[in-house]
Amino acid sequence: MKQNNTSKETNCIHSKFRDKDASGSINTPIHASSSYDYRTPAETVYPRYYNTVNQKEIVQKLCALEEGEDGLLFASGMAAISCTLFALLKAGDHVVFASQLYGGTFNLIKSEFPKFDLGFSFVSGNNARDFETAIQPNTRIIYIETPSNPLLDIIDIQVVAAVAKRHNLLTVIDNTFASPVNQNPLALGMDVVIHSGTKYLGGHSDLCFGAVITSAEIAEVLYKSAVNFGGSINAMDSYLIERSLKTLAVRVQRQNENAGLLAEFLSAHEMIGKVYYPGLKAHPGHEIASRQMRGFGGMLAFELKITDVQAVDCFLNGLSLIQPAISLGGVETIICSPARTSHIKMSREQRMEMGVTDSLLRLSTGIEKAEDLTGDLDFALNLVKQQAGNNMPA
Repeated sequence: MKQNNTSKETNCIHSKFRDKDASGSINTPIHASSSYDYRTPAETVYPRYYNTVNQKEIVQKLCALEEGEDGLLFASGMAAISCTLFALLKAGDHVVFASQLYGGTFNLIKSEFPKFDLGFSFVSGNNARDFETAIQPNTRIIYIETPSNPLLDIIDIQVVAAVAKRHNLLTVIDNTFASPVNQNPLALGMDVVIHSGTKYLGGHSDLCFGAVITSAEIAEVLYKSAVNFGGSINAMDSYLIERSLKTLAVRVQRQNENAGLLAEFLSAHEMIGKVYYPGLKAHPGHEIASRQMRGFGGMLAFELKITDVQAVDCFLNGLSLIQPAISLGGVETIICSPARTSHIKMSREQRMEMGVTDSLLRLSTGIEKAEDLTGDLDFALNLVKQQAGNNMPA
């Protein structure tokens, strides 16, 4: 008998929606076509219409993972974010944003919103009163990230959803850092979930795409704008995305485990000033994260005890296994300076106000053996210690 309520691990692999291919193939065939017969289908199929078999198969699988009704697949995470916001807003509207945001999102707001007469406010706190106070008569959306990029800030999703419902507002969340394996915001009351699929959903540092999962009603609104914006994705990438999703659960589970071990290691190291990871009991959002997440994720951030740029460069140059690189969520462990990468388009004053210092490092944990990773970190940290010599802070 077929099961109707299967686990996330199973949903990553098996489709509940697609009939078996006539050839008996267990993989979705690649429909590498930009032209389809318009006479017989119920709807005209076209890649820019987001309705090819390869596109729809992924969306339906993500709906099962995120407990949503419908969604869209985009050519990048920023395409997903920008389409969502511009499709749901009109001139004169206002959005309340959490202050801890991906730098690309921040730059979109600052650069593009004024052109379209869209207002915005950033909320520095995380409780209901902070969000409630920021709401204006023309507010239409509350937008958050949790865990946030790059400081792993935690926001109570249910609290934000409740505030929005009291004021008849829509809620949007960037769920990239958590992945649908660790967190399902729709089930906690959010209206729209966004992913930069380039990260955990793709998981192998070789794909660029984004996804939005929501209700059927909201998806229809997004679709009308998405067709005009043209941010769709091709059949070959769609095939690779579906392939990657099959290992999502096992990858994320290992990344959760490794990140927890690395966070504990770094917290105890004499050369580390501070570690940001919601799995640590000392993290201010640990209790909330424990309630709304099944795992604490593969992302963490930390600051060296010696905070000058030379010490940071010495540390990065001392790594041999962990690669300094942009992006995150792959099977390999990579590290970056957010001030030089994800948040480089922000001014130094804006970064410092957010807490993104020049010495902050963001670590995306892969699936390697944890002891190999701690050994690599320890070697590089000891190089910094040797360079510092007598200048070590107390």
